Amino acid sequence: MTRPDLCLDFANTRYWRGQATPTETLNGPADLAAWTKAAKAPSPREFEQAIALRETIYRLFDAQTQGKPATSRDLEALNQALAQAPVRKALRRGRGGYEWEVNGKSGTALALLAPILWSVGDLLAGPRLDRVRRCANPECGWLFLDDSRAGKRRWCSMSACGNRAKARRHYHRSKEE
Repeated sequence: MTRPDLCLDFANTRYWRGQATPTETLNGPADLAAWTKAAKAPSPREFEQAIALRETIYRLFDAQTQGKPATSRDLEALNQALAQAPVRKALRRGRGGYEWEVNGKSGTALALLAPILWSVGDLLAGPRLDRVRRCANPECGWLFLDDSRAGKRRWCSMSACGNRAKARRHYHRSKEE
């Protein structure tokens, strides 16, 4: 089964989006191939398409976290990518369970991103869409799937942004005293 938050992991390959210079982890076709564990890197043009798709995915879910509808342009771009992506052909036994068999021999960016695209569709159309969150740190912008029992998680992680917010609050409280 495709992890439901795989698409969010892909969107988060660019992070600290609220800063003047976000951090980019996919700087070229080889980085994309490594991230997807592909044997062959996509062409530079396909890499650019993959980055554009990543940004579309980010905007789709970011709009959702803000209670806004996705733009028709972003939804159309996603649907075009889904239509061109390889289909799930059959199930096969894999490590620790079953996995989808896909014709990924083409090596195109859409073949590499097929599991991510399925994850986007499954998450957007599934019951957990209302659990997609954006980190409350305005400099972070990280997207995550809130699996907390109460469904009120605010931070991408307590060890990063949550701890920073607590430290900031403590500093301001102690300064006021």
